Amino acid sequence: MTTSRPHSARPGRSAGIQDEELAAVLHGASREAMADLGAAAAAIHLLSSDGTRLELALTGGDAPAIFMVPARIRLDSTDSCARALAFRGAAVSADAVGTGHEHAPPYPYAALSVPVTTERRRFGTMTVLRPEVPQTPAAPAAPAASTAATASDAFGPADRGRLQRAGDQLAAALTTLADRGTAVTAGPIPALVPIWPGSDMGGRTTGWGVPGAPGSAGTSMMYPVRRLTELLNRATTPDDIVEAAQWCIMAPFGARALALVTADQGHLWVLGHSGASSGMVRHLHGARTDAGSPVTEALRGLPQFLAAAGPPAVDSGRSDGEPHSEAYLPLPGSTGYGDLAAGEQRSAIGVCCLSFPGLRTFTTEEWAILGMMAQSLGAAVERVELSSRQREVAECLQRNLLPSRLPELPRLTTAARYWPATATSKVGGDWYDVIPLPGERMAFVVGDVEGHSMESAAFMGRVRTAVAAYASEDHPPTTVMDRVGRLLAASGTELTVTCCVVVLDAGDGTADVALAGHPNPLVRHADGRVVALEAPANVPLGVAMDGACTGREHRLEAGSVLMLYSNGLVDWNATAPEARARALLGSGGDTTGADLEQLADHISADVSEPRERRDDAVLLMARYEGADGAGGQTPRTGGMLIQRGDLQGAGAARAFVDDRLHTWGLPDLSDSLQLIASEVVTNALIHAGSDVDVRLRAFDDHVRLEVRDSRSNPPVPSPLALSEEDNAEAEHGRGLLIVDALGGEWNSFPNGRGKNVVVDMPV
Repeated sequence: MTTSRPHSARPGRSAGIQDEELAAVLHGASREAMADLGAAAAAIHLLSSDGTRLELALTGGDAPAIFMVPARIRLDSTDSCARALAFRGAAVSADAVGTGHEHAPPYPYAALSVPVTTERRRFGTMTVLRPEVPQTPAAPAAPAASTAATASDAFGPADRGRLQRAGDQLAAALTTLADRGTAVTAGPIPALVPIWPGSDMGGRTTGWGVPGAPGSAGTSMMYPVRRLTELLNRATTPDDIVEAAQWCIMAPFGARALALVTADQGHLWVLGHSGASSGMVRHLHGARTDAGSPVTEALRGLPQFLAAAGPPAVDSGRSDGEPHSEAYLPLPGSTGYGDLAAGEQRSAIGVCCLSFPGLRTFTTEEWAILGMMAQSLGAAVERVELSSRQREVAECLQRNLLPSRLPELPRLTTAARYWPATATSKVGGDWYDVIPLPGERMAFVVGDVEGHSMESAAFMGRVRTAVAAYASEDHPPTTVMDRVGRLLAASGTELTVTCCVVVLDAGDGTADVALAGHPNPLVRHADGRVVALEAPANVPLGVAMDGACTGREHRLEAGSVLMLYSNGLVDWNATAPEARARALLGSGGDTTGADLEQLADHISADVSEPRERRDDAVLLMARYEGADGAGGQTPRTGGMLIQRGDLQGAGAARAFVDDRLHTWGLPDLSDSLQLIASEVVTNALIHAGSDVDVRLRAFDDHVRLEVRDSRSNPPVPSPLALSEEDNAEAEHGRGLLIVDALGGEWNSFPNGRGKNVVVDMPV
């Protein structure tokens, strides 16, 4: 019977190799193999306890080479370790793997692996790394060309034989330990042994660390890698990623320009750029991915390095005769290079493009550092883009659950705003609605479903539909609340909804208010007083109640502004939310006058200040002009809807403006407003890709043109004298320069589903 020997590991040890004798055997074997083959690093992987993967037990040698070895390797992957163990023979990192091309490693080291096995046992593999990238760029007069070599050139038959003998000797030593009861497995983390005597990179890498100090260069090179990881962990936008790359890649390596490129639907798109990169951006943005270029090669997972004195492969803004160097680093996604199964072809989610002045020379270690940084960049780009897509989906869902347009009456103008939560990417449940009713009446609705989830958004859609259906049947607000509340209570949902419904009669100013656990609506009178339209609070919709919902009737005077809102508008001011809402409504009286959009925008400026909103917010406003209008006569209004993609939309808008102005006796304004309408409507049709709502409203002293679309980005008019790069954001808003030239005042306001462009022409 075999007697088990107690483990020699110290009590409480939680990392590294658990048995000291096993650690000594692995250390000695890897050190001898590295010295015998003149390698930069050596590593030993051991089979996991369940036999499903290889785990790194020990690696030693130069930094950064010791960080190049993957910690875990699937047995069906294309890694040289997995293939060496599977076929019980030596394998290098560039051996053909059945994909029709050679498997290029992600870093500039060639890997030679051999199995560590006996006839009866499989322990794992032994691997050594050697540089495989030449140290000298192409000659100055040569055309730009890749300088990458193949890993097969780094190891010959004699190397394979020597390493295999070392692997066999290690297998024999491990068999002895296993027979004595030692568990031959890797620890929770691998053991690293940096800078073995004679292995330091020495003078191969200059400009890093202290010359002549062993290990200083490699350790210094790892600092920007660590710093980049820290910055990318905090990155939430592409600009954050570019800024991190500027600090940790461009500056240490002396790059002149940087561009991060992603691929989508067969085209390249510049995610961000820095430095003298305008030419690079112009060349890359929108280029096809099937065109042969270093960038497309890098997208296939093949790092590219180019150096020449002729024309650049990718224009980076320098003269053609100037010597230059370029690097194109693949940015791997969530499927890492070492995680591919046999036969899979790896590809990158993007490319980091770098341009350097002169014929830049890179050492193997520098290429390794760049490769490690590219891994971190790829993970950050993928995470930020995923987060951005999730937020876009959430906001798109929310916007499409809101009304596409706000109806108006001659004596009632409306404005709305919606702000998604900034502390979460999940969709919220706030909504607003404006429902026309018979007899110059309008129902205004604001509601808030609890929670932030797709379930909340879907439930919000159901509630909004139910409220709109009952209100459209001309039921009083209290009846609407009763019926919707019973409907939700019977559905068995666990979600609750607060809601406010106000039915306003434009004929006499009567406002019928009903609440379901929602804040009171507010009114700002013509003299500036702000009061609440108080009504019984009742219980939220979805909560069973014994009695019927009760409401209250109020009367508004001419020039009053009605405001409905959800809690998210003032939830950060928990001590006195209604007082804060009153202050917001009353604060814009002197600066906004009778302009409802300007008042809504004034409130928006406060709500949109940089702070974390944990809840989405809704603002719905209506201005009551009175029975005869605030100015003593009925306001003159008109509107039309242009379908998305309507090629005749601009012409129809011109005809609509001309017809209304002649009808109202204002023909002198027709030519100017027709031209303005044509420019603004064309801009909306081309760039918003949505229906376009056109409104025209004549006041005593001015005529207002309002164009609404679904694109929230505001137009930015700029003179053509700006640089091409600076003018890129403004090129779609140049039509608004015509508005300024014609003497009109214009502004852009966001709304729940896009923006309103408003133009005022004096009469």
